[in-house]
Amino acid sequence: MTAFLRATLLLVAAVAVAPANAEIMADGGVDWDAAYAKATAAVGKLSQQDKVNIVSGVGWNKGPCVGNTSPISSINYPQLCLQDGPLGIRYGTGNTAFTPGIQAASTWDRALMSQRGQFMGEEAKGCGVHVLLGPVGGPLGKHANGGRNWEGFGPDPYLTGVAMAETIQGMQGAGVQACAKHFILNEQELNRETISSSVDDRTMHELYLWPFADAVKAGVASVMCSYNKVNGTWACENKNILNNLLKDELGFRGYVMSDWNAQHTTSSATSGMDMTMPGSDYSGKTILWGPQLVSAVNNGQVAKTRLDDMATRVLAAWYLVGQDKGYPGINIKASVQSTHKDNVRAVARDGIVLLQNTGDILPLSKPKKLAIVGSAAVVNPKGMNSCVDQGCNNGALGMGWGSGTSSYPYFVAPYDALKTRAAADGTTISLSSSDATNSVASTVQGADAAIVFITADSGEGYITVERVAGDRNDLNPWHDGNALVAAVAAANPNTIVVVHSVGPIILENILKNTGVKAVVWAGLPSQESGNALVDVLYGLVSPSGKLPYTIAKSDADYGTTVSRGDDNFAEGLYIDYRHFDQKNIEPRFPFGFGLSYTNFTYGDIKVTSTATSGAASGAVGPGGKADLFENVATVTISVTNSGSVAGAEVPQLYLTLPSSSPAAPPKQLRGFDKLKLAPGAAGTVTFNLRRKDLSYWDVSKGWVVPSGTFTVNVGASSRDLRLKGSFDVA
Repeated sequence: MTAFLRATLLLVAAVAVAPANAEIMADGGVDWDAAYAKATAAVGKLSQQDKVNIVSGVGWNKGPCVGNTSPISSINYPQLCLQDGPLGIRYGTGNTAFTPGIQAASTWDRALMSQRGQFMGEEAKGCGVHVLLGPVGGPLGKHANGGRNWEGFGPDPYLTGVAMAETIQGMQGAGVQACAKHFILNEQELNRETISSSVDDRTMHELYLWPFADAVKAGVASVMCSYNKVNGTWACENKNILNNLLKDELGFRGYVMSDWNAQHTTSSATSGMDMTMPGSDYSGKTILWGPQLVSAVNNGQVAKTRLDDMATRVLAAWYLVGQDKGYPGINIKASVQSTHKDNVRAVARDGIVLLQNTGDILPLSKPKKLAIVGSAAVVNPKGMNSCVDQGCNNGALGMGWGSGTSSYPYFVAPYDALKTRAAADGTTISLSSSDATNSVASTVQGADAAIVFITADSGEGYITVERVAGDRNDLNPWHDGNALVAAVAAANPNTIVVVHSVGPIILENILKNTGVKAVVWAGLPSQESGNALVDVLYGLVSPSGKLPYTIAKSDADYGTTVSRGDDNFAEGLYIDYRHFDQKNIEPRFPFGFGLSYTNFTYGDIKVTSTATSGAASGAVGPGGKADLFENVATVTISVTNSGSVAGAEVPQLYLTLPSSSPAAPPKQLRGFDKLKLAPGAAGTVTFNLRRKDLSYWDVSKGWVVPSGTFTVNVGASSRDLRLKGSFDVA
């Protein structure tokens, strides 16, 4: 393929990027004020029992969806269908298995994130699903081995906040209620239903609450409270986090639902929870709302005005996205895929991160012989959907396990796509679909290149896979991947390692092998795995993914560990790259890192600011005080594709607070963009910094912009900073 054709393909693929947190309204939807007006009028027509039915699930496994409420015929309110999850419709048979959130984050591409949300919303609506249970802003990912990190968007709150907002706008623009989860401090699977997560107020705001603020700013219809305790009180009956933080401080106007069976008392109604799911425990015997809520209202334990508020919030979310007009009936098995696989392939492809490419071994160009090694190169021999909720690590890995999974409508494994490409090129291909090391030499000897596949998996704690009960036990590749790579690299000096993983693994042993020439971090690509990989390996596109987390040299370098008892979050603000910077620890591959087949030159930084110091003020709107979201500084740069092929670069802006502020991370991500450029072409990137981006959290004053000199660094990763500027705030 010519450089010109590559450029054309990339440029045609570019999608206009909507402003962050811009209001996107569903067809037939309304704004919150209008939705509340409709909801208030509807609630005025309801009996007390109707209101209780709106906020109470009908019970576990008693409806067509994972969560269901009773219909209210007097206002034409349907049986509400709430369905997993964050990457598509669980238990469906005619839907797309979208890429997990962490792969979307790896693209650093707002347009693809938004389109992914839109397509998920379109499919959910086509199935009659009213509430799709995602996206995931918690766990944020303070533990590199956290079991459910892959469902979300990584440990940086800014990147996660952008991804949350884009996903929510896409979903709700398609007419489906989004559900931001799990609120909050749900950072591990071990003891998740008993652990108390205790965190200081500043860390809560600057890390864990940040993405949910962006979700509320984007208009999210619902929020799911988590299983754990927060500072000693169950999250689903914690007045501080549900009322004070979420509803009052962030101005959230939607409703709070419990995670499934995360409710503990009937009086949770007085603490800010608005809907119980699924309405009973898993035995169906313990019911805490429904008739119990009726009694609590009748005896004054729960005020009638509170019940009205709960029902109003639920109905307002229904009206918000236009579900009161011509919404499809519930059919989880409906065929709704359309051309949505195109987004899966694009996210899988553009989320691939090239970590190493010694001697420019990639891209491949019609090799005479290609060797493929590893059980992860082929479809699960027992069937692509043979493991319930993907609760195994057999064959190629496309997603983790748990309630946040979806069945594959088809699965293109790496070997499938590589075999097709090899046939077109006249390449001889050999395969060892085993992780055994004793037979690989005969497979890879004499090949122009040997591609070896390794994995690391994790998931939700109700499933144990190969002695991993949710959170990973360590950060090594599974199935003795280090030994497999060593055996291949010893027999073939042109070894390419492809990693499919839920999160970081330690690569030190792999990189010691001189035969390892390239490391391709392919993440979790879902159903288009092989096609996306071939796109990058053969240079149909230049790799453009960037790491959404840090890859360390050892497990201990991360500075956190899954807690056996309660967790006091002693690391505070310092997780992932913030911790590495603060402790001056050299990562193996830094946050935001990713190579390309071309080169990019940065220049022409310009900084302007109208920011003033002091605390945020003004009326509370969605996301917080209104002035927090005003643009108060602008940074512009130029980026030139100085190489010979088309490519896409992700310039990243990191901000350092003035010395007058309290101790803060050395730098924090506060802007990024993805720029697609033909060879020799240049583009301008504009970063708009909001007042909140310049602020730290003060316990007594709230968000405060400090006075002094702010330092701006822009570069290709958190450790590859190429441009520097500054501005002063009085």
